Amino acid sequence: MTSAQLLTDAFGRIQGVVRRVVGGLTPEQLAFRPDGEANSIAWLVWHLTRVQDDHVADVAGTPQVWTSQGWVERFGLPFDASQTGFGHSGDEVAMVRVDSGDLLTGYHDAVHERTIEYVSALTDDDLARVVDRSWDPPVTLGVRLVSVVADDLQHAGQAAFVRGLIDRR
Repeated sequence: MTSAQLLTDAFGRIQGVVRRVVGGLTPEQLAFRPDGEANSIAWLVWHLTRVQDDHVADVAGTPQVWTSQGWVERFGLPFDASQTGFGHSGDEVAMVRVDSGDLLTGYHDAVHERTIEYVSALTDDDLARVVDRSWDPPVTLGVRLVSVVADDLQHAGQAAFVRGLIDRR
């Protein structure tokens, strides 16, 4: 297995969890929060997708799907287009509401397609390229992509947990 195949598999697993978690839920269920500070499925999936979109676009040198394909307008959220959800308060989490899970999976699928297009062409040598010198040690492409996978899987798992709470209600 090559590094590109490994990354393709990892991002595919995220997409699979997103689809399973969101599928068949109503707008109210997607917005459900176990308490006033908890994250909803809608926010978690939007956020993990925004982070993937932001970070992969940055290292690939491409525009974000969020803005270049009109997802920012389709979502109509009351945030600046550059927002990824990092540092959002409970009140801001509550503002992420969608009319259906199709909006979330549509955006995620578009980001996934762009991500796979990028990572499938990477070589092992590419992964050693430094992409962020603001950290000590500087962040390589490989570390950045693994960070996105790890963060996305954590949030997808959190969304699956909330889905389990909803299914048991």
